[in-house]
Amino acid sequence: MKSWSNLDEDEVPPPIASLEILYETDDLIAINKPHGLLVHRSRMAADVKEFALQILRDQIGQQVWPAHRLDRKTSGVLLFTKVKSVNSIIQTIFQERQIKKVYKAIVRGFMPESGTIDYALSNESEPKEAVTHYTLLKHFEIELETTNFPTSRYSLIRVEPETGRFHQIRKHMKHMSHPILGDRPHGCNKQNRIWLAKFELEKMMLHAESLEFEYPAGNIVKIEAKMSSEFQRVLDIMEA
Repeated sequence: MKSWSNLDEDEVPPPIASLEILYETDDLIAINKPHGLLVHRSRMAADVKEFALQILRDQIGQQVWPAHRLDRKTSGVLLFTKVKSVNSIIQTIFQERQIKKVYKAIVRGFMPESGTIDYALSNESEPKEAVTHYTLLKHFEIELETTNFPTSRYSLIRVEPETGRFHQIRKHMKHMSHPILGDRPHGCNKQNRIWLAKFELEKMMLHAESLEFEYPAGNIVKIEAKMSSEFQRVLDIMEA
């Protein structure tokens, strides 16, 4: 049986025949990215043979360009452009915060009803502004014993990042002492080991639920993705 200490962050997922397309026009196409799939080739995962960009390109028979990024371990809405000249327009929409991004996450502990995390983050550079808003959706307390307690507490939250820093939601939840279940290295190793041993959970419980923006002018685009079967399985365990 795998232990959390030897669970490889860069484990190659099973081959993917096709991706779920959520939205498509002449200019844009969005998919529901599975957990574990890289957006594009990366030096940090040189052994990986499949990427969302490559799979989608082959699936629709034309070149595509990623409009933004999702962490490898995050599932949900991933947007591409089908026209290279459109890519800079969409990226500008992201950079100028003219887009509404909504995530769902399952975190350790009981979160407050709502709040804003304003905590600068750095990635081998000077700290940069990072703002995340969250709203509690549901508390859970289940019979899962830890070292000090007979039960474990969790929260399902809605998250709206105002900025888009590297691993922002993951780092902000760690900063709040409410790490995302299944996260590495920003999560709780004790909880992750328990969930791996008891429930075989290897995925991170962070899902990019929707994107909403205006493109072209006067046209509001809203793209939504259903949560993964693994995310739903964890919710079912908590609600049982």
